[in-house]
Amino acid sequence: MEHILIVEDEKEINGLLRCFISEHGYLTTSAYNGLEALQLIQRESYDLILLDLMLPYKSGDQLLCELREHSAVPVIVISAKDTTQTKIELLRIGADDYITKPFDLDETLARIESNLRRNKMNQDTAGNRCLTYQDIQLDEMKHSVEVKGRELALTAKEYGILELLMKHPEKIYSKANLFKSIWNEEYMSEDNTLNVHVSNIRNKLKAASPDKLYIETVWGIGYRLYKTDQNR
Repeated sequence: MEHILIVEDEKEINGLLRCFISEHGYLTTSAYNGLEALQLIQRESYDLILLDLMLPYKSGDQLLCELREHSAVPVIVISAKDTTQTKIELLRIGADDYITKPFDLDETLARIESNLRRNKMNQDTAGNRCLTYQDIQLDEMKHSVEVKGRELALTAKEYGILELLMKHPEKIYSKANLFKSIWNEEYMSEDNTLNVHVSNIRNKLKAASPDKLYIETVWGIGYRLYKTDQNR
């Protein structure tokens, strides 16, 4: 049974989410402030986290930054902040999905199921092998990525994108194809989510290896890995 942590300081909303999600077969734990959530995360393992932003003691974005230093657990932010810039910033620091308050319970459940399904598929397809591209090492069993021996802290979505590109390094993936493969949803051209995740991957790779380029934008089409001879 998947275990979901609900981090929401408003008791009524927390209780509503807990009851609804539990009724659909999930184990739930509630936290009502950022420090309590951090302590729970340090003690327990969760399959997904629902995270509010405006939390006492430690904000949701602070908690997310600390979490991403050591964990790739899927995180869905639920917040009343609905600006595009807020969503982009949250995706950049590691959120996997974003739901705006007031939210629909059925949509929330669908997003939970989608993120859990994608994460499980990534784990189930992991074999006892390591994908290698230039100086990137992706271990499918450990679900980890290293560049020049330095481990990268990737979110589940970021890992999925990089893994897909590394499995087929010569293939150009359209944005629609990548989005469908990773999110299991139809791609909307005005949605900037994929671009933000690719940008995050690029920044993390660049931090580990500043002199190399790994992901190429094929204008008008999508993305692929840079050919090795382009980095010479």
